[in-house]
Amino acid sequence: MSHKTAKSAYKNLEERLNQFPQGAPPSKTLYKILSILFSEKEAEIVAQLPVKPFTVEKAAKILKMDQVKTENILDELAGRAILLDSKDQGVKKYILPPPMAGFFEFSMMRTRQDINQKLLAELYHQYLNVEEDFIKDLFLASETKLGRVYVNEEVLLKDNMVHILDFEKASHIIESAEDIGISTCYCRHKMHHLDQACDAPLDICMTFNNTADSLIRHDHARRVDSSECLELLHQAYEHGLVQCGENVRESPTFICNCCGCCCEALLAAKKFGNLHPVQTTHYLPQINYQSCLDCGKCIEACPIDAISREGEKIVIDNDICLGCGVCVRSCPNSSLSLQRREEEIITPVNSVHRTVMMAIERGKLANLIFDNQAFGSHRAMAAVVSAILKLPPIKQAMASRQLKSRYLEKIIKKLA
Repeated sequence: MSHKTAKSAYKNLEERLNQFPQGAPPSKTLYKILSILFSEKEAEIVAQLPVKPFTVEKAAKILKMDQVKTENILDELAGRAILLDSKDQGVKKYILPPPMAGFFEFSMMRTRQDINQKLLAELYHQYLNVEEDFIKDLFLASETKLGRVYVNEEVLLKDNMVHILDFEKASHIIESAEDIGISTCYCRHKMHHLDQACDAPLDICMTFNNTADSLIRHDHARRVDSSECLELLHQAYEHGLVQCGENVRESPTFICNCCGCCCEALLAAKKFGNLHPVQTTHYLPQINYQSCLDCGKCIEACPIDAISREGEKIVIDNDICLGCGVCVRSCPNSSLSLQRREEEIITPVNSVHRTVMMAIERGKLANLIFDNQAFGSHRAMAAVVSAILKLPPIKQAMASRQLKSRYLEKIIKKLA
């Protein structure tokens, strides 16, 4: 493949990635990353794949290859966690996950010899933490957030435990998951190669259900039961780590146990806190100043610097506080407690709902609806339309305007 063709292959792949609601802004660094993860031929192939889950038959038709050769290629990509594979009602399907949370992380979730992980870590740091366009697009480009924070359940008072909902509890996500995988933390692994990692546990990244099953089968995660995963959750609490997971109520695919020095979500929260890059919990800490020892341990514990000292008084910046509860755990005199926030926080129902909301807000809904390769079936179209119909009226109108579809307008009006 000539240099010109190679450049075209990676450019096409970059354009394919940007069909996702969360994309990958073009950069010389991005092309270097893609050239490590994808061969030129693979980039050419993946650039043609649908946005949503697809079968071997569908991919073979698009690629104009026989099904055996196509399946071999797809399985090779799944083996490297570029694609995820699963079975839907007995039918094997593949999906290209977005860069993050997706194949960027997967490439660092185990120690590998087939790629230069040190070089990759350096490139990820340049692309995500120095250039920043990707991080800003990932965390700030839409009102609906990719990730949300789970509250530290061990510090909740009994009154709050009565009111907490199942989907707000990391323990419930773990206990209800069909498959659980544990992998190396991408963020701390990346920082390890830069000689900047902290001493927080490394093998503590949690994936669930179909995502976990695919990563486990291809040796990117180890299978654990819920009891071991709950023990790891307790270990994360003890190390002052924050649980950040997929921003959905039903069947989230991951929970990361994040530190404030290495992890992308919390680094973004530190840098862009007032813009709310990560969805907060339903809680805020409150200080009992009568019993407060003024020791400052809560200031040291806060992973995003939301607690500070103003004169002789310790104060919490509620505008940026994640409500994680790490500070409450650090208080030696129980002078901090979590209280339910007054404002309602809306959490998307599932991944389809979240993806549609993000696509609407980023002007990319048409990529989901009119991806002819992916949405050939009425079932897929119905899932997207169903998600749209669950949106508030204003966002339904936004969706309708983007699609320029009289048909959709009629459906929304009829069922409103």
